[in-house]
Amino acid sequence: MSGLMTVFRKELADHFSGWRFMIVFLLIYAAGLSALWIASQYIRSEVTDTSKFIFLKLFAISGGGLESLLFFMVLLIPVVGIVLGFDAINSERASGNLSRLLSQPLYRDSVINGKFLAGLVTLAVLVLSLVAVVAGLGLRMIGVPPTAEEVLRLFAFIFLSIISGAFWMSLAVLFSVLFKQVATSALASLGLWLFLLLFLFFGIAHFIAGQNLEIAVMLNRMSPIFLYQEAVRMILLPTTMTGFGVYPAELFYPLSFGQSLLLVWPQIVSMIALTALCFAISYIKFMREEIRAT
Repeated sequence: MSGLMTVFRKELADHFSGWRFMIVFLLIYAAGLSALWIASQYIRSEVTDTSKFIFLKLFAISGGGLESLLFFMVLLIPVVGIVLGFDAINSERASGNLSRLLSQPLYRDSVINGKFLAGLVTLAVLVLSLVAVVAGLGLRMIGVPPTAEEVLRLFAFIFLSIISGAFWMSLAVLFSVLFKQVATSALASLGLWLFLLLFLFFGIAHFIAGQNLEIAVMLNRMSPIFLYQEAVRMILLPTTMTGFGVYPAELFYPLSFGQSLLLVWPQIVSMIALTALCFAISYIKFMREEIRAT
């Protein structure tokens, strides 16, 4: 445990003090504040006397050809996960630090576990702080406090974002273990992200399925990006339901938080399972590989 915490503290300090984290931090905050400005411009046109969940509209409103925070999170959360994990192992191996590190009284699993845990905490801090800043500034702009259910939905949104980022980080760590070159693992991670992104936003699944929406949804749900988008959409927009073979579906009445949670439960389980699978493969590969001093 002491070895794990040593690696964790070292990696956490590197994340928060490095230029890479600062660039990602500024990129995410710029996207979040831009989305908040967009929401502030168009929220009046979305609100009526009978509107509910007004506070959540700050995170989901788009207009004027500009996108919402939900869109930016779907786009950028994978990038954050990849940045935190693509060189976790191979950079240490290439510099010779890995063999020197393992020559110390330190268990090998403490290295990969400590790195992954530090990246997960960094991701959680980034997502939580962004949502807190957007919520705080949004509250000052619209003057409408969130209800208890809206707060629960925001926490669910944060949780889903962390799970999505954790998947992409575990995938990047896997490529970092499999490939010796940092550039190769980075290109493999970003290439897969770009392919899945184009698959989703260019409607390739709908083109393949033709007029059969159920097959299109099934094909889309093979993508972790779609799973995250579908889940956060149902959480932040309580009148949206994309389950049961219907996509999209707008309800006349908002679902309760419990009903929305039941709808997104398959997506949550799928993302957690994919994350565990990628990390398990990288863990087994790292534990079995031979590491020589260079």
